[in-house]
Amino acid sequence: MNDASGSGSEGLLYLTDEQLRKGIEAMFFAYRGFTADPDKILQEMGFGRAHHRALHFIHRTPGTTVNNLLTTLGVTKQSLNRVLRTLVDEGLVESRVGNRDKRERNLRLTEKGAALESRLSEAQRRRMRAAYRAAGPEAVAGFRKVLEEMMDADMRRRFQAGKEGSP
Repeated sequence: MNDASGSGSEGLLYLTDEQLRKGIEAMFFAYRGFTADPDKILQEMGFGRAHHRALHFIHRTPGTTVNNLLTTLGVTKQSLNRVLRTLVDEGLVESRVGNRDKRERNLRLTEKGAALESRLSEAQRRRMRAAYRAAGPEAVAGFRKVLEEMMDADMRRRFQAGKEGSP
């Protein structure tokens, strides 16, 4: 079949604008659901999603540099500095002088920061786990492929390099 409702990948070549619009809307609503639980926790603390993203990636790569985090998050240095200053002041992140380059700042979560990151990500893992179970393994693989194909090439390389050691 050569229409959008056909089975197999050839049917996907003929997606209509309406089908794409529905996919885009689904992404918006899914993101809203994905961030809802962590947003409540963050709001209680006076934090926002930028704080969550920083905590997530610092947890994912302990000892990461500020420059690496800037590249990963795609934010300005000024914006990241505001977020990091808050996280350091609240005792959630520690910033150490680099071993090789004294100008570098290496970032790690403190025990308190790791506990908050765990609480935030557990809410998202529950939601993701339930969705993955309901959708099944083929849908999960397809979903991950779609997400990776939506990334810019450089971000996809960074993502794939980061997941190689992951299950």
